[in-house]
Amino acid sequence: MIVRSRLKKEVVMVTLAIHDRTGAEVGKYEIDPDQIAPRISKQLIHDAVVMYQNNLRLGTSRTKNRSEVAGTTKKMYRQKGTGNARAGSRRSGVRRGGGHIHAIRPRDWSYRLTKKALKLATRMALASRIADNEVTLIDQLAFQQPKTHDAVAILKALKLDGTTVLVALSGYDANVYKSIRNLTDVAVLPVSELNALNVLRPRRLLLTTSAMDAIRSKVTERDTEKGENSAVVQD
Repeated sequence: MIVRSRLKKEVVMVTLAIHDRTGAEVGKYEIDPDQIAPRISKQLIHDAVVMYQNNLRLGTSRTKNRSEVAGTTKKMYRQKGTGNARAGSRRSGVRRGGGHIHAIRPRDWSYRLTKKALKLATRMALASRIADNEVTLIDQLAFQQPKTHDAVAILKALKLDGTTVLVALSGYDANVYKSIRNLTDVAVLPVSELNALNVLRPRRLLLTTSAMDAIRSKVTERDTEKGENSAVVQD
C-alpha cells in the first residue's frame, strides 16, 4: 500500500504598490492570488471569452440566393449545337452575378455557460492579472464633478497613458464614469460587472483599494457559503 502525504501548497503573496493621484507610492497591498482562484484553467477562461465575444455578434449578415438576385430566368442559349456546356439560369451560383449557393442568413450567435463556470472564469482572470503584476492600485479615485482632463492627468501620473486600461471601482460613481467615458482606450466598471472578457481585454487594470477589498470579500463570502452548504449536505 502506497501512502502519499498531502503537502500544503506554498503561499505566494503578491505585493502591489498603492499610489495616489500624483503617482507617488503611499503604501503596499499584499494579496495571495490563490485566495481569489486556487488554480488557473486556460480552457475555462477561453470558453468564457469566446462566449462573451459570440454574444456581442449582431448576427445580421445576409446574402442573396439564386431566387433573390436580379436577372432573367430565360435559358442563356439552346441546349445543343453551340459547343458550350449546358446552362439554364443566368442567376446560377456558379456564374458571376449569380446568387450564393449556401446563402448566409441572419442568426442568433448567443449562448450561455453556467453561472458557476462564468464566475469561476472571472476569478481566474483576476488572479492571473494579479499574479502577472498587471494591476495598478490607487488609494482612491473620485471627482467633485466630471472632469476628463483630471482623469487623463491621473492616468499619465500612473504611467497608464498610451495603453488600454480597465478602471474597476467598488461601486458605481457617476462622476468617475463621466470623466473617463470619452477616453478611447479606457473603460470603467464596478466590481460587480466584471467578467473574464473585460478583465483580459485591456493591457492594464487600475483598481482602487476599496475595489480590491470588495473582490476579496466577495470571494470570501462565496467560499463561506460553499463551505456551509457542503456541511449541511454531509449532516
